[in-house]
Amino acid sequence: MRPLHALAMRPNDTHLNARDFARIARVLAYIDQHWREQPSVTGLAGQARLSQFHFERLFRRWAGLSPKQYLQIVTGAAARRSLRQQQSALQAALDVGLSGPSRLHDLIVKLEAMSPAEYAAEGAGVRIDYGIADTPFGPMLCGQTARGVCHLAFTAQPTRALAATELRAAWPEAELHWNPAAAAALAGRLWPSSGAAANSQISVHVRGTNFQLQVWRALLELAPAESSSYGELARRIRHPAAARAVGSAVGANPVAWLIPCHRVLRAGGVLGEYHWGPERKRTMLAWEQLQAARSASEASAA
Repeated sequence: MRPLHALAMRPNDTHLNARDFARIARVLAYIDQHWREQPSVTGLAGQARLSQFHFERLFRRWAGLSPKQYLQIVTGAAARRSLRQQQSALQAALDVGLSGPSRLHDLIVKLEAMSPAEYAAEGAGVRIDYGIADTPFGPMLCGQTARGVCHLAFTAQPTRALAATELRAAWPEAELHWNPAAAAALAGRLWPSSGAAANSQISVHVRGTNFQLQVWRALLELAPAESSSYGELARRIRHPAAARAVGSAVGANPVAWLIPCHRVLRAGGVLGEYHWGPERKRTMLAWEQLQAARSASEASAA
């Protein structure tokens, strides 16, 4: 079975890839909302506005399995939830399959914060190599200093100018250098095309307030593919009444995916908003769910 991250996207097909991502994200959302109806593959193809043949091929390219297999995973997760109605909302979210072993999160992320003096200097004397690269979740804009990844964001229509504007807003005095090769290399480390584990250490170099840094570190302390809530994160950093402030800090995360803010759910397990779009958040969670299911299947077969 070809994993999602094995998808090879052509660099000149940005608009096509953005459209394909939107189609599959829309179908994933539809399955999550209508699994009780057990929609047919033909019906799902209609949601994507594609023929059944082309839809199944595209779905496998993005999700690494068939639409029917994904529907079975969602249905099974819902059945497990119904058997555990006395559990907390967070535990119910974990039961959907967002926890457990995952080769993806063998990656170790080390957070390095700027010193107060560096923060005040707004990046003066710092070189940032930035570029655009394809990922399983659409094109990413990224920036890297000598000390680590300082920016990672997703967008449907990336341009060099947009990347420079985003980085300049966060690091107004930094020296920006266009380096798409470095961006492609980072994407290759995060989502290895060979399907091998991303088990190296990656540093992130971020600007943030002390409170934001506490929240981001708490996110990095989550177990592989574990989800949390704003309230739970507030308790983790010993500010139990600061759930709203925690939400603001989560939203200010400058390095998507590496600091996994996409795994923060609202009370009751509701998906919630996401800076880079709720459809992308849903796709990320589904992708992690599939990785966990695949890892569990491989472990049981061993």
